[in-house]
Amino acid sequence: MMRVYVVDDDEQVRAALLRLLQSAGHEAQGFASAAQCLQALQPDAAACLVLDLAMPGLDGLQLQHLLCQRAPELPVVFLTGRGDIAASVKAMKHGATDFLTKPVDDAVLLDAVAEALAEAERRRGLKQRSADLARHLDALTARERQVLELVLAGRLNKQIAAELGTSEKTVKFHRGNLMHKMGVRSVAELARWVANAGPSPSGTKVQ
Repeated sequence: MMRVYVVDDDEQVRAALLRLLQSAGHEAQGFASAAQCLQALQPDAAACLVLDLAMPGLDGLQLQHLLCQRAPELPVVFLTGRGDIAASVKAMKHGATDFLTKPVDDAVLLDAVAEALAEAERRRGLKQRSADLARHLDALTARERQVLELVLAGRLNKQIAAELGTSEKTVKFHRGNLMHKMGVRSVAELARWVANAGPSPSGTKVQ
């Protein structure tokens, strides 16, 4: 089950949020400060964060900044006691999935949490696909990587041969090897995998 972390220095608000989330079937855990959350948070957890904006010590935006480095797959739903447009813009630019004003309607909050958890699943899937792609790319030789980049750029075998200064037969050999190592049967399947894995890992110039 995915978890919802609640960070709010107001004990009554925090308790009310936890009751609401638990009544909706979520596994929820509360923290009175950003520091407490950072201590207990598991970076790879399948979760989202409901985060108060204004708190003593580290505030919500500062915690979000740290989480972007430590747990980038963790979506954040912000709660604030005032309508702070500048803060909301900054939060959304850094990947927050929603920015809600207290007092928040129960249904609105639950919808925001549901969307955040769906986003958490998407980000975790993307991370896994990217890791899988990196692992397969590491198995390729330098020449196979060159051929791969040119194949994904839409070059024909004879064009790749001319660009690399080799024969078309050799290109076909490398192409067959890389397709086998990547575990795909077609260029279209390979292109979908690379596209769905997000930015190419390890500095590979896969297009």
